[in-house]
Amino acid sequence: MTNPDQTPNSSADDKQDTSIGGASPPTPPTAAELEEFRQRIDALDRRLIETLCERAKIVVEVGKHKQATGTPIYAPHREKQVLERVLEANPGPLSSRTVEAIYRELMSGSFQLELPLRVGFLGPAGSFSHVAAVRQFGSSVEHDDLHEIDHVFEEVAAGRCHYGLVPYENSIGGGITDTLDAFQQHEVIAYAEALIEVSHTLLANVPANAIERIYSKPQVFSQCRRWLSAHYPNVEQIHTASSASAVQRAAGEAGAAAIGSELAGEIYGVKPLFQSIQDKANNITRFLVIGREQAEPSGDDKTSIMFVTAHKPGALVDVLGVFRDAGINLSHIEKRPSGRMNWEYTFFIDCEGHRSEQMMIDAIEEARAHCVSLKVLGSYPRAQRVL
Repeated sequence: MTNPDQTPNSSADDKQDTSIGGASPPTPPTAAELEEFRQRIDALDRRLIETLCERAKIVVEVGKHKQATGTPIYAPHREKQVLERVLEANPGPLSSRTVEAIYRELMSGSFQLELPLRVGFLGPAGSFSHVAAVRQFGSSVEHDDLHEIDHVFEEVAAGRCHYGLVPYENSIGGGITDTLDAFQQHEVIAYAEALIEVSHTLLANVPANAIERIYSKPQVFSQCRRWLSAHYPNVEQIHTASSASAVQRAAGEAGAAAIGSELAGEIYGVKPLFQSIQDKANNITRFLVIGREQAEPSGDDKTSIMFVTAHKPGALVDVLGVFRDAGINLSHIEKRPSGRMNWEYTFFIDCEGHRSEQMMIDAIEEARAHCVSLKVLGSYPRAQRVL
């Protein structure tokens, strides 16, 4: 019997809508429409270049003023204002992360016009510290590949680098001891902070099933243990001094792979095979930008302090109690041997607020009474987004 809802020559299968959600698939643009879209994009690109060049001319004038008055070229509080303004004005469809990346690169080009900046990082090229430096400062500044964290501090303290970027704390591994120790040895100022997502990639110039050995740092292997045991349980793991040097070795060896950054793969010509192979997705490293000047208040700041407590019972509790009673939140605490005598420790704390605020000034002065020494490492805008 014929269904009254069907024509005599059709069937239910013929009438079934196979598109998702029952809607008809979108009609692709014709060749003529596509060409019109491209012409509109070309016109917008010309307007963008004109606007960027007009902006750059103003940047040059700002740079002249800064150099004449001794004003720092890189101002974290101003950077924060610019990024917050453009992100708030972004209507989409570009993501906030994309817009921020564009503007960070634009500001990097501005630094080059005002005064070429030299930024030191823990090398070699392609390390995650290099990734952090590029994401924070863009690719237009001069990135200086240094071999140790202590060398970054030395170059900044001596004025041979304008700024340095050093790892301070990892969300999985905790405080970075080399950085904490270097703060005790060098006269530098904590000037800004950056949160960088650490994403491990398996890179090789051989097929995945032809890998015979994998190079990387011991810490990287430990962060990818489950993935490696599931996919390469019998492949030899060889430790290297850095993940970047691991990628460099894999570039020239048959049967070799490395775990490192995609930036290292681009630098040394090694192809990414598998991305984000770390066992924990939210592996974030907090970096500090170190310099020789103080950052101005931004309205949402942190202050890092280093101190050695007096040799009396409860001295640490007394110091921390000062900040508690002042209503100042502490977001981080670490300790390291002071290096001056056995069983004496230097403590590092991060407080919410700027060193110029009266509440912070009073708390710091009161805390000094319970310390052998106390030094404010710097105040800087709080990083609000992961780069």
